[in-house]
This record gives sequence, C-alpha cells and structure tokens, in this order.
Amino acid sequence: SVPRCYLNKQLATVRVLKGDPAELSCTVSKDNVAGTWFKDGLKLTSMDGVVFEKKGLVHKLIINKAEDIHAGKYRFEGGDVKTEASIFVEDPPQVDKVLLRNLTSVPTVAKAGEGLKLRIPFEGRGPIRATWLKDRMELGDDTRIRVDKTDTCTTLSISSCNRRDCGDYKVRLKNDSGVLDINLKLVVIDKPQSPAGPIKIVESSANNIMIQWKPPKDDGGKPVQRYLVERQQVGRNDWETLGETPRSCTSFTTSKVEEEMSYYFRVRAVNAEGVSDALESGEVKAAGKASPGAPDPPEIISASRDTITISWKAPRKTGTSQIMGYIVQKRKKGTVTWLPVTNVPVKDKKLKVTSLKKGVQYEFRVAAVNAAGTGQPSDPSEPAFARDPTKSPGQVQDLKVSSSDSTSVTLTWNKPEVQDGNDVKGYEVEMRPYNSLNWTKCFTLPAESTSCRVQGLQAKQKLFLRVRALGDSGPGEASELEACAGAAAPVVSPRLLIDDTVKSFLVIKAGNPIRVKIPFEGSPELVVSWLKDGLPLPSRAVVSTKDGSTQLLLRAAEFTDSGTYTVELGDGLGRKETFSFQIQITDIPQPPGAIRLEENVPNTVTVTWDPSASEQWEKNLYYTVLKRESQKGLWHVLGDLIYNNKFTFTRVVPGRDYYFRVVAKNDLGASDPSETVQPWRIWKTKAEFRVKAPKYRGVNQNQPPRFLVPLKPHVVVTGSECHMSCAVGGHPRPKITWYKDNRDLSRDPNYFCTNDFGVCSLVVLGVTKQDEGEYMVEASNEVGRAFSKAFLAIKGNS
Repeated sequence: SVPRCYLNKQLATVRVLKGDPAELSCTVSKDNVAGTWFKDGLKLTSMDGVVFEKKGLVHKLIINKAEDIHAGKYRFEGGDVKTEASIFVEDPPQVDKVLLRNLTSVPTVAKAGEGLKLRIPFEGRGPIRATWLKDRMELGDDTRIRVDKTDTCTTLSISSCNRRDCGDYKVRLKNDSGVLDINLKLVVIDKPQSPAGPIKIVESSANNIMIQWKPPKDDGGKPVQRYLVERQQVGRNDWETLGETPRSCTSFTTSKVEEEMSYYFRVRAVNAEGVSDALESGEVKAAGKASPGAPDPPEIISASRDTITISWKAPRKTGTSQIMGYIVQKRKKGTVTWLPVTNVPVKDKKLKVTSLKKGVQYEFRVAAVNAAGTGQPSDPSEPAFARDPTKSPGQVQDLKVSSSDSTSVTLTWNKPEVQDGNDVKGYEVEMRPYNSLNWTKCFTLPAESTSCRVQGLQAKQKLFLRVRALGDSGPGEASELEACAGAAAPVVSPRLLIDDTVKSFLVIKAGNPIRVKIPFEGSPELVVSWLKDGLPLPSRAVVSTKDGSTQLLLRAAEFTDSGTYTVELGDGLGRKETFSFQIQITDIPQPPGAIRLEENVPNTVTVTWDPSASEQWEKNLYYTVLKRESQKGLWHVLGDLIYNNKFTFTRVVPGRDYYFRVVAKNDLGASDPSETVQPWRIWKTKAEFRVKAPKYRGVNQNQPPRFLVPLKPHVVVTGSECHMSCAVGGHPRPKITWYKDNRDLSRDPNYFCTNDFGVCSLVVLGVTKQDEGEYMVEASNEVGRAFSKAFLAIKGNS
C-alpha cells in the first residue's frame, strides 16, 4: 500500500502589524502534494497581495503587505493532510515619523499672550481615543484651553499662552491594538519679571550713591540681556535715565548727586521679548560733607558685676576731616532702644562702661565723629554679661575607651564636679599620633554629650586622646589616655541578604510612607548607594545605613515615586552586588463619570459611563456594574472585571424599573459609586391580532440554506463586547443554531442570539479569555443545512 502523507509542521497563528509582511507555512511528508489554500472556508485561487509558494516539502502563503482584508482563518489541504491557523492584522495608533521626531526632540515655543494650536494627525484602526495630559493630569476644556478630536487627528488649542503653560505634555492615543504615548515640551517665552528686591543702598555719600538688586526670579524663558537704571528727584514727576548694566552686573553707581538731596531709583530687566516692570527703591538721601564710615563692631575686653570694658578700631573711611571722637551707645539684649554711654564723644578707642546691672546682658556700638558730623554706627558687639569672671570647669571624670574596631575608637566620660561659677558649656576632643607631639582637634560637643567615636584610624594604630570641658571662661584642664585601634576585620565579599521579607514588587498607597530595609554583610567597611530608575534618589528620600542594614524612607509616597529602585553594595576593591525592586504608587480610585443608558438591541440596555480620572495613573483599574429593581432594593452585581467603559444587560423584563450603579476598583479597594437617578424601563408591547390571507401554493420554491455573508474572525479586548454576524438565505426559513468548540450555545445566558430577516447575530458580553475559540453557526431547514465558522481571539487589556 502507498504510505499516507502527514504533516511535519502545522500552520501557526500569526499576529502582524498592518503594512508589514506576513507568512503562513507548513511542511508535509511528500513532495508531490499539490495543496490548496482556503480563507474563511472559501477556496483561494488568487488574492491581492497574496503569493502561494511551494519549495519541496514546504508550502507557504506569503502576504507582502498585510491589510485588514487579509485577516481571517486560513486552511491548507493537500493529500491526506489538513491544517488551520489565523492571521490577525494589528493596526495600533501611528503618527508620521518626521512629525513625531520634530515634536519629541525639539521643544515647542510660543509667545506669551499669543494663541497656540498643536495638531497631531494619526492613523490606525478606529475608534482611537486621544487624551492630552500635563503633569500627569488630563487636560479638559476651560476658558483658554480646548482639546478637539476627529477620526484622524487631535488638536490642543490655547487661546492666550502664559508662563504657567510651560511644562511636559503627553498625548496618549489608544485603540484595541495598542497605545502610543507622545511626550513633548512646551516653552512659553515672555518679558522677564521685575528684578528681585528690595533695592539695597550700598553707599550714600556727598559724591556717590551705589545701589544693588537681585536678578528676576523668572527671566521669561529668555536670558536677561541688561538692566536699565533710572532716577527721580524727590518732589519732581519726571524720571531720568542714568544708564544700563550688563546681565552679569546687578549694581550701579552714580556720581550725579547733590549734597543733602533725596532721590528715588528704579531698575528694569530687559530680554529679547521686552522690558520688565520696574523695581523701585525707597527715598535715598545723598550725604552732605563726607562723614566717617561705620567702624567694626566693638570687642569685649573684660567684665565684672557692674562694669564692662570695650575697645574698637577706627573706621576704614574717615571722611574729609580728622576724627574728633566716638559716640558710644548701649542696649540690653533683646531691646531695640540704644542709650548713650557718655554725654560727649570719647577721644580714646577704649572705654570702661560703668553703672551696669548685675547679671544683665548688654550690647554696644560706636560711631565716629568729624567736622561733617556723626558717621554711620557700627554693628552691635557680641552680647556680654555684667558679672564677675567665672572659673574654668574642672577635669572630666572616668575617661575611658568603651569600644574599638579596626577603624575607630569610642570614648566615654562623666561630667566634671560642678562648683559655683564653673558650669560646663561643652566638650573639646583632641588626638595626636603615637609618634607626634602635635594635637589635632576632632570634635566640639554640646554639654549633654559624654561620648564620641573617633573614626578614620588604621588597624592597630596607637594614639593619644584627651577631652576638656568648656566653660564661659575657656577650656578646663584636659584628661588624657592612650588608645589603640583593633585589628583589621577579615575580608568578606559584599553580599545583600535577600530573603522572603524583602519583596521585589511593592504596591504603596499614595500618602503612606515607603520604608524598605535590606540587610547585608561584608568587610572591610562597605559603601552603600541607592538609585531610582538609574538616577540619584529624590531629595525627599532619606537613606540610613548602620549595623549591617540599609534603609530607604520616603515619609509620604507620591505618584512620581513609582519606578525601579536599586541598592548597590561595594567594598572599594571593585567587588559589588546589586538588588533591584519595583515600587508602584496607587490609591483608591476616583468614582466613574456620568452614566448613559441606551437600547441598542431590543429588550437589552447598554450601560456606558465616563472613565474614572484614576485611569491616568492606575494600570490595573477595572469596573463593576450593579443593578436594582426599586429605589430601596438590594444591589446585585451584573458584571465585574470590566476593563472598558461599556456593559450590556440582556435579561431586561419589559415594564419593570431598573437602577444602575458603576464602581471603579483596583488592588486597594473600590471608589464611591456613580448611579442613575431616573429609573430605566422598556415598555411592554401590546399584542396585535392579525388575520392572514391563505397563500396560494404554487410551484415548490424550497431552497436549501446558504450563507450570503459568512462569519469573519474577530480580535477583541478582555472585558469588551463582541458582535459576530452573518447573513443566511433559504426557504423555508432556516433554523439558526450557534456553537462554540462544538458546544450548543442556545441555552447559555452569557450569549445573546438574534435572527432578524436572515441577519443572524451573536453578542458575547464582557468577554474573558475563556471565550476564545472557534465559533460556528448552523443553518438548517427541510431541504438541507449549511455551516460557517470563525475564530475569536481575546487580547489582554492594554
């Protein structure tokens, strides 16, 4: 007997982008098999863009450029073999590559006050949903901003741009084949803000006035080119232009002044877009004859219970005449009123101030006097108490080494004995190497601290350490000891101790803290670094590393904290270990928008609603639809795990009132519901009584069933509806039966079947992965029967 032909390789289902080539191929065991190709049950002899090829045992169907017409179920038959597979043509949203490159690589620039239109044409299988976002929030229409969309383009219109419109924008195009995100940057340029104030008077003399200001906080998106300086004499209305300074210079000196005359000054910033508003000064008076400048603050020489002795130096600017003396003033610390110390100027540069109150803190200032008058006073001196000198604190007690390792030594001690007038204000810690006589200061500690750790030592290094108590009158006598760092720890390769307590994926509610603690081991001392998405952590993040563990802390999670975090452990010798984990920031969803009800199919109701605002940041968001049949009845779930914004309820009883509710859900919980206010009702139809005239039975018109329009394959997204339809002819009227994988669907409530004048439809409600498979419709009457098949593919929600 002749051996049978069999398949070495079957056809495999192919998913292809529209416009790309596609290929189906199978391999048989005999070379002399001719083979025939079928599409959707019909024999293919020729088809636009399709080539049939046979090379030895391999049979191929080649599509040079896939189009929607090429989608369907294909079958190869040859000899004793038969194999089937489907071609799905994906058509996600697309934008012209040149336009896309121009939008994303170069910022869009607009001028303040002018209108802007950003139009983005797109292609792809409809319907395409277009969304504009700024700073992660969806843009809606307002008095200035409008978002328009047609079937082929989306447009953002801003009637009058301002600087607040600057930022990063995202255009999201989405259909059942995929998502396209376009990131673009908008820059709005304007004249600068006024320079930052106040205007500071650096110098005011009989000959010169020098003013100073700060650059504007907002340069309008264009660098400041220069500053314009103007002046107005007090009592006049006109402003006089004094000159301008380059952008790098924020001060100006004018010599066009008259003695004893007062002026106002104003400064404007200039960039390529225009001139800013003015920053104005207060009244500035030009001095008369040159009086002395301000001396440095006085210094405290000594103090007792009712006297304080101060000294000072002559001012650097003495004016146009010789200094005749100094005015000395005092005030109690915390007050604002300065009181004269003497009735006449002091000729010396030292003064003993008497008649002070014991225990009160005083400040002093001096001003030089010459023929032109009294100059500017000095800044206040350091505050000083009127009290007798205090004693230095005593030695610290019980100084000892409490612990040490290969790189550090820890010291502890007790406070000195406290006597009247020798209060401890702090401590000073010093060290010197074993082979040196020079002491180096390590720390100055507050009075509460009685321990410290000296770090940065070498293994087994010997050194001397000493500690002094500090008081108002200076340091006390030092306590000293000899110390030695420990031996070097054995070298242990860095290793992150990852166990079941360290998760690789964390879902955190917005506003809650993020706290991740990772233990590790290794020596010598290790270096720990953290990254987010390959970049340094945000400034809000706090990292603490101690005692063999490192912790990341963010006190209040924000949506921008989502991303990939990496902790890297290194020993400085080139050995490293890393661990990465994902953090997803989410929150309980916001409620869906308004609900709309429509009767698209008789005796059904299609519930549609506006999406929850949380769809912008929540990938795992879905919806639950509920109904009740009176205003106070119980709610019952109609559909769950719905990933689009539409649901069809088929078991509607005419004449009964229905109320519907939609809730958005994610891993954290459910939103507040969105509900219908008015009841929904399908009115009962009145029965009609008809008298049919008898038909004349003439020639036998019986015809077997035949499919005028066959079933077509479908690709739908999980949670959406699928409508499959075909057209059937025949007489008597054929009976229609639907099957899935050879299972009769007539009594399955999850499927809704209709037959209107030969147009047969099957509605699959809220499809899931279990609905994927081969569907067949059978048409039968007394004369014969006919079949049509198609494959339903389910695609996960994107």
